[in-house]
Amino acid sequence: MRTPTWQWTWNLNTVVLLVGLVAGIAAWGATWERVSSNQRINAEKIERIDKRVTSLETTARILDNHELRITAVEEQANDAADAMRSVESAIHGLSSDMRVVREILQRLENRTSRPPP
Repeated sequence: MRTPTWQWTWNLNTVVLLVGLVAGIAAWGATWERVSSNQRINAEKIERIDKRVTSLETTARILDNHELRITAVEEQANDAADAMRSVESAIHGLSSDMRVVREILQRLENRTSRPPP
């Protein structure tokens, strides 16, 4: 009996499996490249958004600082208005006192300017 000799033959199943394997590896590589490029693009977008948020936070802090300053100025204006009101009331009181003193002085002058009876 003779031992069978090995022969190299391509059958349809082998060709289909090898083509499928090569196509699967190529599709996996293309998918990996897309995922990697999208990750890089997303990382750039996240960095850009982070910069924008940082600038917005800075602007918000500036606005808060302005709000605090405006509030302080309003309080000072109210305090100044109250002080002016108290000064005005004091001046009005002094003016009425001045009228009374003037009337008293005029009465005294009228008494001294008249000849005694």
